[in-house]
Amino acid sequence: MTRNSYYFDYEVYTEIGELTEADAWLLTKARDVTKNAYAPYSNFHVGAAARLFTGDILTGTNQENASYPVGLCAERVLLASISSLYPNARVDTIALSYNSKLVESDHPITPCGICRQSLQEYEDRVKQPIRLILGGMEGKIIIIPKSAMLLPLSFSSGDMSRP
Repeated sequence: MTRNSYYFDYEVYTEIGELTEADAWLLTKARDVTKNAYAPYSNFHVGAAARLFTGDILTGTNQENASYPVGLCAERVLLASISSLYPNARVDTIALSYNSKLVESDHPITPCGICRQSLQEYEDRVKQPIRLILGGMEGKIIIIPKSAMLLPLSFSSGDMSRP
């Protein structure tokens, strides 16, 4: 028997003023676009903003649907937009934020399982890690250097190919 472990390092900031100017701007953009989310059922508005290596900025928001689970998370809306508008574009950083009438938006949230898989697949496809900046409308912020770190032992295209 072999015992393995998995861990990763990430950065924690107490507030947006501690971030670099570029990271603070991107998180502010993610916070701003939460107002564009369509979330009449959960009242949990999520905004995502991506900075491509070209310097282009794209945003996405969650889009709910009465026919649950047809809705889409902000991360997948964003990745679909990037893939459609800039095929195979390398993403430098994605900032995620949320706003809700039901809970305080004072701490970071992380992508759901489906979004973790989608982010990992995108990283694999373009052969480039995606940094994540995670924060609410205020308070603590977490920066993760590679989104795939959130999905250890992930399923990938390599698992479907024969030797």
